[in-house]
Amino acid sequence: MPAALVVRLVRKVSCTRLFAKVAPHVIPALDRGVHRLTGGKFLLSAQLLPGVILTSTGARTGRPRRTPLACMPEEEGRTWILIGSNFGRPGHPAWTHNLLAHPEASVSWKGRDVPVSARLLTGAERDTVWQALLAFWPPYATYQARVEREIRLFRLTGNPD
Repeated sequence: MPAALVVRLVRKVSCTRLFAKVAPHVIPALDRGVHRLTGGKFLLSAQLLPGVILTSTGARTGRPRRTPLACMPEEEGRTWILIGSNFGRPGHPAWTHNLLAHPEASVSWKGRDVPVSARLLTGAERDTVWQALLAFWPPYATYQARVEREIRLFRLTGNPD
């Protein structure tokens, strides 16, 4: 099957309510397992969208939390946009609360861990990034249309080593 056809099919499926119900339970578990087995070099979901493993500090627990996430890389892997879409479900995902409480985090990107600082995007800057995201992965528009909340966008900036 040609790659363009696969991408169109996945875009269509990812907009369904069934996907929004099932994917949050299946995709992160698969990604964590594959990431661990490959020594941090591979994410299954990243075959369609670029992805990172975000390690943040729990907002309530203070414990490290590892979350596989799709991202939009910028500046050749020095900054990343993370999208709190929660697959178009009503609440903000937990990792967004963690970054708001503790913006210093790290991402596993292509087999290397990168310390980052997270910043919630707002106003015109958010609007500009949102338009770029819709060009990057159009199903985000469906996710936003399903929920009353504004989907949170974060820019993660790599900290110098």
